[in-house]
Amino acid sequence: MRERAHHPLLLFFFWFFLFAAPVRFSHQRALPKDELSISFPLTPVSHPRRIRIRIRTPTTNSDSLLLSSPASSSSTYKSSFTYSRVLVISLPVGTPPQSQPIILDTGSQLSWIRCNNNNSSLFPKVHLSPPPPTTTFDPSLSSSFSALPCDNSLCTPSVPDYSLPTSCDQHRLCHYSYFYADGTLAEGNLVREQIPLAGTPPLVLGCASGGTDGNGTLGMNLGRLSFASQSKVTKFSYCVPGRTQSGPAPTGSFYLGNNPSSGTFRYIGLMSFPQSQRMPNLDPLAYTVVMQGIRIGTQKLNIPPSVFVPDAGGSGQTMIDSGTEFSYFVDEAYDKVKEEVARVAGRKLKQGFSYGGGLMDICFDGDPKATGESIGDMAFLFEKGVEVSIPKGRTLVDVGDGVQCLAIGRSSMLGAAGNIIGNFHQQNLWVEFDLANRRVGFGKADCGWPQS
Repeated sequence: MRERAHHPLLLFFFWFFLFAAPVRFSHQRALPKDELSISFPLTPVSHPRRIRIRIRTPTTNSDSLLLSSPASSSSTYKSSFTYSRVLVISLPVGTPPQSQPIILDTGSQLSWIRCNNNNSSLFPKVHLSPPPPTTTFDPSLSSSFSALPCDNSLCTPSVPDYSLPTSCDQHRLCHYSYFYADGTLAEGNLVREQIPLAGTPPLVLGCASGGTDGNGTLGMNLGRLSFASQSKVTKFSYCVPGRTQSGPAPTGSFYLGNNPSSGTFRYIGLMSFPQSQRMPNLDPLAYTVVMQGIRIGTQKLNIPPSVFVPDAGGSGQTMIDSGTEFSYFVDEAYDKVKEEVARVAGRKLKQGFSYGGGLMDICFDGDPKATGESIGDMAFLFEKGVEVSIPKGRTLVDVGDGVQCLAIGRSSMLGAAGNIIGNFHQQNLWVEFDLANRRVGFGKADCGWPQS
């Protein structure tokens, strides 16, 4: 999920389409045990308008160690990523590969890249010379590129996919439109292209030629067109390092396939929703988990557990999302958080101030260390006794001008009816999405690279 705000700049699906989406999971299938296992370098970079995740193409240098032959389905790369607010992958796309900056997003379905703004590029005359460095993809340089005709079943599914509106363009090609919460639009053509990783088949991607700026997306949710579904990845994981105020940016890692640290993980189940069940406020393609509460200091807040699980209309869903920076809760939970923070650190609370157009209003002036001490540690509580712990030194985020805000916002200000656990609260954690066993695992770690 990705949604633009004024500074952290989150971005996620336009909820009008999402609310109308039919409830179904297309990922439930038997997957081969001999799965792809690759670790990518991810380089988060600051950007004035969006959150992004950067993964550099694996190479055999000091930052990226090739552990086995890339032709093998058990190939494993060990690489690094640095973390600020955004993570952008440099993913190889096409034949020969062109390195493209793409956001890693567990809250999105469609993977899309920025293409040359030229309709004729969809009918490429292939040149096999080495592609020049570029931030946009040139189809004319790829021998594996093909545009999807609008009569293809992926473009015209038997059950309409309102989360990904498609139509025919003037060339009888499949056109898609992707709306975001701030009203911006990413649109282009659906295409089939190779992402040359070991064992990965050609994938259906979006080729965006207009209506948007910035980088594309590597969609990793449960949708039929997500990278995880199309490439039949049975599990993937990432480790977001703790932020630093000064010095070099810390580094972390991302795996497709088995994680050598998974023996230490504690798992919670993913919620399932019948295909026939329609819930207007639910995102059925998100990684939905059962959350049971929030603790601040030693005080578990008086929030009914029902606030964190979908009701009959889908409101209250709790999602794990790498593409959203901060965490957001429905009003009933957010108000209890604000009430408790005001009780323990009320004298420091900045009155009449809100950040991000009202997204966050639990903010403070003064020494952030002293404020953090007043608030204490926090924890998000899940089923089976699993907790995501946030130490008191990492509960606040600097939003500029000497103001620190609790890194939690009100989801209703996003137009969302659910709860989102963003990447800020996934620092120094392994987070593994085990699709074969329908579960999410968490493992405490010092997420600085290298990881064993």
